[in-house]
Amino acid sequence: MTAIRTILLAEDSPHDAEMAIDALRDANLANPIVHVEDGVETLDYLLRRGRFADRPEGDPAVLLLDIKMPRMDGLEVLTHLREHEHLKRLPVVILSSSREENDLARSWDLGVNAYVVKPVDVDQFFEAVRTLGKFWAVLNEGPGED
Repeated sequence: MTAIRTILLAEDSPHDAEMAIDALRDANLANPIVHVEDGVETLDYLLRRGRFADRPEGDPAVLLLDIKMPRMDGLEVLTHLREHEHLKRLPVVILSSSREENDLARSWDLGVNAYVVKPVDVDQFFEAVRTLGKFWAVLNEGPGED
């Protein structure tokens, strides 16, 4: 039996992180949620270094990634993670308030699986995150997985 994989949430806004976590829990997902607050912590988790050096092996089911974060933004995270063979196929969903064409284009160029603009409406945000969580955490399997 395969262990239930985590959902990695990279979000620096405590309010947005709380909303995303509440929405994922509201979707009744069994996946544990790991919250990191910036791009450096995101890569530390994915590459099992720093305070995450002793975390269990295995990649998350999905990375929910904000673009505008301190220390290292989400687009830099994407650039770095795609350089690692074991992370090239990691499903990444951008959750961002950015509607900038450049952010959208660069995200797609870097291989994101979905780009969700954070709506101001809390109900819309909850529904978007619940839908994404169910799809990526429960239904979707990456290439070569059993």
